[in-house]
Amino acid sequence: MNFSRPLVPATLVQRYKRFLFDAILADGTKITGSCPNTGSMRGLTTPGSAIWLSEHDSPTRKYRHMLEIVEAAGTLVGINTGLPNRLAEEAIAAGLVGDLHTYETRRREQRYGRNSRIDILLSDPTKGLAYVEVKNVHFSRDRGLAEFPDSPTERGAKHLEELGDMVEAGHRAIMLYLVQRPDCDVFRICRELDPVYARAFERATVRGVEAYAIKCAISPSQIVPTGAMTVDEPAFADL
Repeated sequence: MNFSRPLVPATLVQRYKRFLFDAILADGTKITGSCPNTGSMRGLTTPGSAIWLSEHDSPTRKYRHMLEIVEAAGTLVGINTGLPNRLAEEAIAAGLVGDLHTYETRRREQRYGRNSRIDILLSDPTKGLAYVEVKNVHFSRDRGLAEFPDSPTERGAKHLEELGDMVEAGHRAIMLYLVQRPDCDVFRICRELDPVYARAFERATVRGVEAYAIKCAISPSQIVPTGAMTVDEPAFADL
């Protein structure tokens, strides 16, 4: 995925109210912009961090600048949660997610489960249906290890249960973790920060839900899925 134009470098002053940030541009101008990530962004909001912003000229937008990339521990990390579905589609088309590229049809945001929408629905005359749920990942505490979630997510646990229901209905279900950072080779569920989600992941795996993790190369001009990561699945407890 290429950005429509190169991102603007800046320095982070603070991120606040979950959807706003203050920054200083290279010429010293102080600006307030929008943050397309309402999560905790744990480890990615340190004042003084180098950041990169997209610019938007629409008169309907309140803020001209939007946060896209943060530098953390010497690594560029994508934080825009509006991009993973698009990046996941690119990863599937490139053959990075098992055999999902062999499905004939791909549709977005289809209704399923209990008043939910699946991010990507794949279909094929011989293979049937494959439900693909995509989660954005940018949290890393240990070198080389990406983790999800970085805060409790009741909605995420619900999605895992619904994917398990799809498997029991005779379909295929895939949990795809899209890691917007290039410095990790292993992915795991963060039990310490959300044990409920970890248990839901374990139950989903037992029911037949598949899990994949894909990492990305990040630059101020593009974010590109580059390859599959090892998914370190937790040892199953008494479910």
